[in-house]
Amino acid sequence: MSGKTYVVGVGMTKFEKPGSREWDYPDMAREAGTKALEDAGISYDEVEQAYVGYVYGESTSGQRAVYELGLTGIPVINVNNNCSTGSTALFLANQAVRSGVVDCALALGFEKMKAGSLTTTYDDREQPMTKHVVALSEMRELTFPLAPWMFGAAGVEHMEKYGSTPEQFAKIGQKNHRHSVNNPYAQFQDEYTLEEIQASKMIYEPLGLTRLQCSPTSDGSGAAIIVSERFVEHHDLGEQAIEIVGQAMVTDMTSTFENNSAAAVVGVEMTREAARKVYEQAGITPDEIDVIELHDCFSANELLTYEALGLCPGGDGGKLVDAGDTTYGGRWVVNPSGGLISKGHPLGATGLAQCSELTWQLRGEADKRQVDGAKIALQHNIGLGGAVVVTAYQPANR
Repeated sequence: MSGKTYVVGVGMTKFEKPGSREWDYPDMAREAGTKALEDAGISYDEVEQAYVGYVYGESTSGQRAVYELGLTGIPVINVNNNCSTGSTALFLANQAVRSGVVDCALALGFEKMKAGSLTTTYDDREQPMTKHVVALSEMRELTFPLAPWMFGAAGVEHMEKYGSTPEQFAKIGQKNHRHSVNNPYAQFQDEYTLEEIQASKMIYEPLGLTRLQCSPTSDGSGAAIIVSERFVEHHDLGEQAIEIVGQAMVTDMTSTFENNSAAAVVGVEMTREAARKVYEQAGITPDEIDVIELHDCFSANELLTYEALGLCPGGDGGKLVDAGDTTYGGRWVVNPSGGLISKGHPLGATGLAQCSELTWQLRGEADKRQVDGAKIALQHNIGLGGAVVVTAYQPANR
């Protein structure tokens, strides 16, 4: 793969509490997809392939979703990769364009979820995360729900090993809720004091992990138009095009299960390897990045991801929090959208919402959330079971 690729159009819906709005997934997809096409200034007829992500839904829901945009007979590929579904659709669309197979591809993701903690759909077969749960249960006492236990256990491991504190994790939740105040697409737009974060409903006691440090279930959709350099030139889109300068997907490795580490089980090693590949592809270092959207499904994962992305040495994530290095005025602005914790987390849409936010940031179109002088952006999206996608962006005219 050698051709340059660009994001020229993005769109998303407001993320909503499940059941709070009278809409279905075709409505969500139509809204996000139409916005992305309008942003790109093209018609659906110019899209040559579509990659459509969702976790909860019937087979070929991807076709039903994009049929809201048109019936052109193009290949429509349904994508499911747990919480990294949206960025996996983006990865596949980017791969198709970069390889020269097509000049214009649509990545679209949506989710219509049920309220409450995630549950399994099928009980007559082995669950895909059984291997992860067994490995972690040999290190930490198993509790339910599984997701906060898994990431919470990794946070406790970090506290024991490096001395990070429950307050540092709570500060991450406080930061992300504060950021979301200025995001009209966010599910929550309320600011909280640190005391309110810590006093909210306890979800995982050993870490002090409270409800306001956890991502909610959400409904919503996101979309991105990925095109070739030739397409950009033909349509004169250089001023709005955002180049994908590096992208990598990594799945579980032997280190996930052999390191005797809760952090490894929840994907830190995948993230570290994907980031290494992206930095090499893009020819950048973490210090050159201005703005980051990362997978803060729980506050513990945001702190662990600081280290896995190379923002600081292992064990120093808490120091970044205390120094204010991950918010406005710091070394990076992490999750200016409010992140999953406050923006919301409709699984199939999350990665494309991250792409949308970073595209707006690099164009200077993020309004009150704008990171001054943002020129290089990094996206991180992870799904257990497992897959992580890391993507680096910069404006085409940089």
